[in-house]
Amino acid sequence: MKIMICGSMKFAREMLEAKKALEEMGFQVDVAEDTEQCVDNPGLNMDIDHCVENDVMRSCFKQIEDSDAILVLNHEKNGIPGYVGGNTLMDIGLATYLNKKIFILNPLPSEDQIRYVHEIKLVRPFVLDGDISRIKHF
Repeated sequence: MKIMICGSMKFAREMLEAKKALEEMGFQVDVAEDTEQCVDNPGLNMDIDHCVENDVMRSCFKQIEDSDAILVLNHEKNGIPGYVGGNTLMDIGLATYLNKKIFILNPLPSEDQIRYVHEIKLVRPFVLDGDISRIKHF
C-alpha cells in the first residue's frame, strides 16, 4: 500500500519519522516535497511565495491521487489535541472523493474545539489511537 502523509507542516519532523517507520513496515510512503525544507525552516509553509512558486497544494493533491491511502498526523497544535487544520481538511476531502483509505493517527478533538470535526467523522476515517503500527491491520 502506498501512503501519503498529511498534516500541519509544523509536524514536518514527525512526518519524516512516520515515513521511516512505515517504510520499515514495508509500505511505500510519500510526504510533501518540501517537508525536509520545512524541518530546517519551520515558517516556510506560511511563505505564500514559496507555496505558489512550488505549487505546493497541487503537488500534494497529485501525491494523494497517486496513493492508496492518506495518514493524517494530527498531533496537538494551538492547545488542541488531535488538531486538524483547514488544508488537511481539504486533503481529507480529496482523499474521500478519490476513494482512498483515510487513517488518522490520534483521536479527533471535540466539535467545540474544531467545528468541522463533524465532517471528518462523516468520512469514517480509521483512527489509529496514536499507534502507527495499527495501520498494518487495514
